[in-house]
This record gives sequence, structure tokens and C-alpha cells, in this order.
Amino acid sequence: WEVRVFMVPPSSGSCHKCGAGGIYASFLYYGSLQEDVLSFEAQDGGKFVYSWFLQVLEAATNVVLGGLLMVVMEGGPRPVPQAAYAISGAVQVSAKYCTTSAMMSGVSFPVATLAKSSKMVPVMAGSLLLGKASYSWREYAHVLMIVGGTAVVSLAGGKKKGGSSSAIGLTFLVAALICDGVVAGTQKRLKADLKAVGFKEKNFEMQFFTSLYMCLAAIVFAVIMGEFAPGVQFCITHPEVGLALAKVSVCSAAGQAFIFYTISNFDPLVCTTVTTTRKVFSVLLSIFVKGHVLDAQGWTGVTLASVGILGELEQKFSARPQKNEDKTK
Repeated sequence: WEVRVFMVPPSSGSCHKCGAGGIYASFLYYGSLQEDVLSFEAQDGGKFVYSWFLQVLEAATNVVLGGLLMVVMEGGPRPVPQAAYAISGAVQVSAKYCTTSAMMSGVSFPVATLAKSSKMVPVMAGSLLLGKASYSWREYAHVLMIVGGTAVVSLAGGKKKGGSSSAIGLTFLVAALICDGVVAGTQKRLKADLKAVGFKEKNFEMQFFTSLYMCLAAIVFAVIMGEFAPGVQFCITHPEVGLALAKVSVCSAAGQAFIFYTISNFDPLVCTTVTTTRKVFSVLLSIFVKGHVLDAQGWTGVTLASVGILGELEQKFSARPQKNEDKTK
């Protein structure tokens, strides 16, 4: 869901707080609810194991809210090229599916969240292999800290329910990171396709169309994998899970809307700051509220990864004045 669009500066501090507060509230609650759903165990031992069905619910809610905001704030849809949206939507929902499946396979929420912050790894690897980019020692150091810290946490003992992250779960996380790397390329193609027909990106239009194809892809896979009907039945049998899933979907859609709102009205770095620090807070909230008990090794890993995440953010702040100076020369 990473989108970079340069728009007009903010008109008031209250709007800034609204956007940032909305992102924090939506995604912190989203993470807490998602962890509750994935750790739920009924009296008969039944668990919610319908990852594709969850993607359908989230994407469908994003389609509804994104479509409404697109009509109200952007004047409705335009005849934009659909191929890049379709590819981006399919890959993004695959990334979300892999992340959810990783947690269903035994990877804790803190590990999954920290690992998702390593998405620069496939991007850097692809760029280096193609010979199209070079990176500073700081960028390498930040990535190594995030990856290393995540590995330390995943291998640490004393976690909730014991044991280290499963091999299957970690494999799903790697697949999610690969999908994230592909998404970056599809978004570049999307911008190029829009430019070719004389259009510029519109944020809520992007939320609507991307979510639409995410939803369609999720429905297809949910039906193929036999998750749709069982997922519905599980929610009927366990209404508390159904209610939690509804809240998860609303938080997902609201969080995305606040992200696009913030991008539209402020410097993109403001949104990057909020979403980056939100990951750290989500990890800490999960540890303290959901019963994850970390030993010294686990806390060392969390600290190392968090320093890497915040280091990336600080570097972006430091680079911005330099870019502005270059433009004035």
C-alpha cells in the first residue's frame, strides 16, 4: 500500500493531527484485533484458518470506502488504464495473504510486523542484480539491523505459547517480502501508464481500483481454496469472531483512507513518519498487551530492529533538505 504522491501543503495543524491520529488509531486497533482473531480458539478446538476469506472482507470494505471518497472528494472514476491496477492489486493481496498465513503458522505478530519492515531487502536485491541502483553504507546497515533484529526475535525463547517461529511461517514471510518488492515495480508501471494517457494519480481512485482487484483476486482464491463458505459458517458459529473481523475490515479501510488523506494534504514524509513509527508502537503494544514474554535475546532483537526502522526514517529526514538545496541550484 505504499504510494508516493506530491500534493499541496497542509492548511492547518488540526488536519495534520487528524490524519496522523487516524492512522495511529486505525492500525494500532487493527493489529490488536487481527491478533485476537488469529489466536482465537473455540471450546471445540476450532480456529480461524481462512486467510483468503479475511482478505475478501478487508478488500471489500476498502472498495466501499475508497469508492465513496473517490466520488465525494475526487469527482468519481476516470477511464484510467486497468492492467497495472489489476497486477498491483493481485500482488498486494498475495502479500497480505502470506503475512496472515505466516501468523496462522506460528509466527508472532511482533515478528511478522518487524519482518514486514524488511521490504527494502527484495527491492535492493533486484536493483543491484539489474545494476540500476547503488546504496550507501547507512542503507545497508539499516536493512541489516532490521533483518538481524527480526531474526533474533524469531529465534528467541520465552515467547507467547513457547517455541520459535515455524519454518512454514517464516517461508510465508519471505514470500510476503518478495511480493512487496514486486509491488514497488507495479506502482512505477502504474504511474507510467497514467502518464502515457495524460493522467496523474488520484489517491482515493487508487485506493478504490487497487482494492477492487484485491477483492476480486481474493474471492477467486477463497473459492478455489474452499475457504469462502467455511469462513462464513465459522463467523456464524462464532459471532464474536465475525464481529472482530468486521472491525478489522473497517479499521483497514479507515487506516488506508487516512493514509491517502495525509498524502494528499501533507509532505509525503509526514505519512512515512507516522506509518513507520506506528510499526514500532504496534510491536510494543502487542508485547505488553497480548502476553508475549521476551527474554533478553528477544528484547535485543526488538531494539535492534526498531533502531534500524527509525534510522531509515531519520535518513529520509536528513536527505530532504539536501534534495531541496539541489533543486535550487
